[in-house]
Amino acid sequence: MMSAAAPADRTAEILRTVEELLIEVVGDELTLTGPITLATSFNADLELESIEFVALAEKLQQHYAIDFVAWISGKQLDEIIQLTVGELVEYVATCQS
Repeated sequence: MMSAAAPADRTAEILRTVEELLIEVVGDELTLTGPITLATSFNADLELESIEFVALAEKLQQHYAIDFVAWISGKQLDEIIQLTVGELVEYVATCQS
């Protein structure tokens, strides 16, 4: 049986990995914006360019073997603009369970 902390630990692990992948895509200057949390928005907070978003999708595919593009294509434009790191982390966790 899994402990109650296991899902939180898994979320924290995925968040760390997503942060590392974002730094690979954007560069170390990303750390100047402050810590990346589950509430961090890709658009408003990180100001990710579309090409950076595509590069992140490729890295997620390589690291987690998930179809990020299919997931994001099912969203409306306003949902994509408001997308948070937490929503991505939740998607990755769902794909791995």
